[in-house]
Amino acid sequence: MRKILSALACTAITSAVAAPAAAEMELSIYGGSQSSPHSRVSGAYPGTGARYNALIGWEGKSFAPPPYYGARATWWQRPDLGFGIELTHAKVYAPVAERSAIGFNRMEFTDGHNILTFNVTKRWNDRFGPFTPYVGAGIGIAIPHVDVTSANGYRSLGYQLTGPAARLTAGAKYDLSDSWALFGEYQFTYSSNKAKLPAGGSLNTDIITNAINIGVSFSF
Repeated sequence: MRKILSALACTAITSAVAAPAAAEMELSIYGGSQSSPHSRVSGAYPGTGARYNALIGWEGKSFAPPPYYGARATWWQRPDLGFGIELTHAKVYAPVAERSAIGFNRMEFTDGHNILTFNVTKRWNDRFGPFTPYVGAGIGIAIPHVDVTSANGYRSLGYQLTGPAARLTAGAKYDLSDSWALFGEYQFTYSSNKAKLPAGGSLNTDIITNAINIGVSFSF
């Protein structure tokens, strides 16, 4: 899966760079409620090299500082098709009991489980009055802020490039004027992560997020 997503990411980046100048630029920012289902974490324990493997029920805590948010830019190459770039600042926390059971005092990506993708978006204009439905897909990379502390005192605290990522989006925007619009959407992200921990440690996990976003966009 990592090799497939990496290959698709290269293709998406090449397509975006090669695209002609857009007739319309749309900038969007959003917040909302984000959750993450269970996933398995595994790796080498810092300082000992012992293997660990556990199922973690991640918590999102969308509104706790730093809050969940995202931003994107879309270049509409034609009225119904656009290419763009998007950054989502998601979060995942391992519950206390589950991380403690495998020897960790902290295990979270909370100053951003940051997902950066190059997107393709399809929209349907002038069919539903002021409403414009759209769908999108993107391929890119995960750049989480890895905050992990082992019970024996080793801590990882910093941003890492951990692997490939993908996103799917479906929503609709409501035009307030020729330039401004409100939008609501569902968004899914997937990332395959391999994080480095101190003293020969490692943490491997696939993370999925599900989010309901509300935001505002500006077109020019």
